[in-house]
Amino acid sequence: MDIHEYQAKEILAEYGVKIADGGLAHSPEEAVQRAREINCNNWVVKAQIHSGARGKAGGIKICKTHDEVEIAAEELLGKKLVTDQSGPAGKICSSVYVEAGTNITKELYLCFLIDRSSERIVMIGSTQGGIAIEKLAKENPGAIHKIYIEPAVGLQDFQARTMVFALGLESTQLLAHSVKTIRRCYRALRDLDANMLEINPLVVTKNNELIALDAKMSFDENALFRRHKIAELRDKTQGDPREVAAAEHGLSYVGLNGDIGCMINGAGLAMATMDMIKIAGGEPANFLDVGGGASAERTEKAFRLVLADKNVKALLVNIFAGINHCDWIAEGIIQAIKNMDMKIPLVVRLSGTNVDLGRRIIAESNLPIIMANTLADAAEKVVQARNEVVARGY
Repeated sequence: MDIHEYQAKEILAEYGVKIADGGLAHSPEEAVQRAREINCNNWVVKAQIHSGARGKAGGIKICKTHDEVEIAAEELLGKKLVTDQSGPAGKICSSVYVEAGTNITKELYLCFLIDRSSERIVMIGSTQGGIAIEKLAKENPGAIHKIYIEPAVGLQDFQARTMVFALGLESTQLLAHSVKTIRRCYRALRDLDANMLEINPLVVTKNNELIALDAKMSFDENALFRRHKIAELRDKTQGDPREVAAAEHGLSYVGLNGDIGCMINGAGLAMATMDMIKIAGGEPANFLDVGGGASAERTEKAFRLVLADKNVKALLVNIFAGINHCDWIAEGIIQAIKNMDMKIPLVVRLSGTNVDLGRRIIAESNLPIIMANTLADAAEKVVQARNEVVARGY
């Protein structure tokens, strides 16, 4: 789960990390009021969207007067920002963060994230902050410093100092404060079950202060049940509407760019099914794991969720019944079709408990359902059905 910049900064401030004065606004008038509350001569108005690279998309504006703040807020609020990270659909800006201007002498990069390949937390730093870290890693990998942290031991002082030296913060005025900042960032990541904490840029000011000028945090969805305050920070308007709807119904859904809808039980089977669709020449429109309790009602909800994507040209249902029974699944599929105006081809592959009964129920329903025996057979049939739909110009 991602959160906004202003929310990440509020969390960091609670852990003692220094941030610039700022406030959230939902209207141009409110933005001006936030600027008046900040005692400075210039301000930065930032679009609050779940995406990086906002500056390149015009989502960050420097203002020298209150009138400029108002104009900037008017331009950003309600605007769709398409960034390098948002995809072509973009993100709608519904709030802006008005922040005090900062006299910067140095821009740095600092990040903590979970590295699953090493099963540790990796601290990443660079003296070249303010630019895309992916581009920097490709063009100048030597400018990136990595330190791996053993979760059972935690961040050690010598590791924090090593990163401080790598960032060029070893001066007397900054050394102690830099170590504390790094340790506080790590503690925030650890305490709140975050997957990633990125500060880009982490800046040194002319007054020799270390300030988190931008911040991004991402949290483990599976830990939100014990992090209620973090869960409340979710902005549903910034997520894929399909994924938000799926989460509300307890379904695991990830939207993709293809046109073959998938409804499958089990994450492993879902990934294998998507692979087979690709091998057969198709493109999956989604990852959808309905789980082990695919009741008739749950099946219908899953159908509606997949078909809400207007790009879907054909639907594949692939169920391996264990705790569930194939006859239950078959009845749920029939109920869903009867309750919906389904106009696209449906391919169903059932396996497991009561498979023969499930297939007989579908055959006796006289509904236009294409049955498949194996996973490869199902993938080939759904791709063929999709191609026929496209050929007819639908």
